[in-house]
Amino acid sequence: MSVERELSTYLRARVPLIVLVTVEEIRALDILRRVQKDRDATADMVSWDVAARFSSEKGLSMPDIAMPGPALDKIAEMAESAPNAKNIYVLKDFHEFWVKQPDVKRKLRNLAQRLVFTGSSLIAITPTRDLPIELRDEAVSVDLPLPDSVSLRSDMDELIKQTGIRCDLPGSGRERLAQAAVGLTANQARRAFSKAIVRDNVLDEQDIAAVLGEKKAVIRQNQALEFYSADETPDDIGGLEVLMNWLALRERAFSQEAADYGLPAPKGIALIGIPGTGKSLTAKMIGGMWNLPLLRLDVGALFGSLVGESEERVREALRLAETVAPCVLWIDELEKSLSSGGLDGGTSQRVFGSILTWMQEKTKPVFIVATANDVAALPPEVLRRGRFDEIFFLDLPTETERLEILKVHLRKRRRDPGQFDLMRLAKLSDGYVGAELEQSVIDAMYNAFSQSRDINTADVEASITRMVPLSRSQREVIQSLRSWLRDGRAQSASFGEAAAAEQAQVRLELA
Repeated sequence: MSVERELSTYLRARVPLIVLVTVEEIRALDILRRVQKDRDATADMVSWDVAARFSSEKGLSMPDIAMPGPALDKIAEMAESAPNAKNIYVLKDFHEFWVKQPDVKRKLRNLAQRLVFTGSSLIAITPTRDLPIELRDEAVSVDLPLPDSVSLRSDMDELIKQTGIRCDLPGSGRERLAQAAVGLTANQARRAFSKAIVRDNVLDEQDIAAVLGEKKAVIRQNQALEFYSADETPDDIGGLEVLMNWLALRERAFSQEAADYGLPAPKGIALIGIPGTGKSLTAKMIGGMWNLPLLRLDVGALFGSLVGESEERVREALRLAETVAPCVLWIDELEKSLSSGGLDGGTSQRVFGSILTWMQEKTKPVFIVATANDVAALPPEVLRRGRFDEIFFLDLPTETERLEILKVHLRKRRRDPGQFDLMRLAKLSDGYVGAELEQSVIDAMYNAFSQSRDINTADVEASITRMVPLSRSQREVIQSLRSWLRDGRAQSASFGEAAAAEQAQVRLELA
């Protein structure tokens, strides 16, 4: 149901107090004007705030009342003097008064109870949905979502018309520019479009990247969400054949073509396994592979010191992710982010529960990639089917995968892999994870650089030999993780199920 229809329904039902939650006051007022016009064109919309006092959409003379208490008394008088009128009374920034002034909170509650017997309603526009417990029985909260691409496209077309600027974007280009601004408020989007216009007095393909840059800056203000550039590609991943095939099959899953075929959008995957095996790299690669925005959720940044602040941050972050959808939402090191010691009054449990409930019930195409190293630290309900489409285990890389990983890191540092004995290095590095192989190449380069020569196979071999891999220093932890895979609790990211069980058993026996 759209916000306009929801507001209209509540007004027809004579709900006396509606809390419209948004930071977009101008857009909210525009919506209320349309709702009121459709509901009763003869009725008035009266607004009050502490600075501008009363104002009437009909242009009627209004009293000059600056204090919130007397303003509520006047609203009661106006509503009861015309009980059949379907007026709406809009209160701006009124949350400041119901939090700090108990007498105003009491008056507001009294007024809501009296308005039940009239045709009028109160609408409070606030940036927060935290409602005093005394008002929760009298009021309903309605969240105003951020504008969609259709609305932003309309605003952009109007801006182009007003400025007379040259637009070198075709229809599809304009749609992509509007889509790039999804996740911004209407004002933020207009500023981004205006900035793109004044930069070179034309709208073209370059401005799509510029608007995306503006959106990244705005998302960073959320603190809990970080916008990542999807620079990684499948070529940056060595091995993980089963996982890569799984992702390739779902590359077009967010298209209208897939929806028409009857396919639901995939929910997400959990990447469990040994540290350094490429879980975070894979998460970043998925955004580039599918050409979707990549957002990283920092669960630690969700926690605030004020009562209810953490829960509000969760809701805001998840709403923003849904607004940007389709997108990839990356939750890194899930077991650390969601761990709780029971010493925070239950806040972490509530945050944890809110995220889990959203993961289960979300309808927007937000693909979750959750990574974890210590599966034992995760509550069992996290990995339940329905929250994730698949759970993949990333084991120690095979010999073939180690060869590919070495190729990736040599190419990344502008070296020709063909000049190295990669098979020899791959055999020598049995038990090394991708991060350790990368560090071996870097250490070898430092050694060669100090001698003013280029790197060779012997340098990498020496680095590998010196390093103590995690598979030896943390042998018991690695064996425990592998036994989890062997028990059939996840799918190997590198092998089919039968081969994965056999490979895990062989490696366990050799360890």
